[in-house]
Amino acid sequence: MKILIDTNVIIDVLIGRGPHFESSAAFLKLCGKQITGLIIASQTTDIFYLLRRNGKNSDEAKLILQKLTTNLKVTDVTAVDVKNALDSEMPDYEDALLAYAAKRQKTEHIVTRNEKDFVKSPVIALSSQVFLEQFFSI
Repeated sequence: MKILIDTNVIIDVLIGRGPHFESSAAFLKLCGKQITGLIIASQTTDIFYLLRRNGKNSDEAKLILQKLTTNLKVTDVTAVDVKNALDSEMPDYEDALLAYAAKRQKTEHIVTRNEKDFVKSPVIALSSQVFLEQFFSI
């Protein structure tokens, strides 16, 4: 099963954020084992920036990204993805770019904390909690 992961799910785990931490952590533990978890290359810069903003130095942030990308597949973004995202009815460009990269990669779902942001996505988005309940009875 191939799933594209929204940045907010990863950040919830890396900085121990809020009520989504537990389900996001349980979901990420399945990646590289029972799930092929994908992120797009541009997410790595966002994650690096957010780690730095939350107190990690550059070396720590790089180490975290290295560990993260051993369990997640980093995929590209193409010119077609950019065009489709720009032409999309999705209001947030970054979410649209994720959605169209997910579609091109033939992922089954996008896992996100904000399902409402992906209402017009060509790939169905689920929260980590809903995903775990539907596919792993957790």
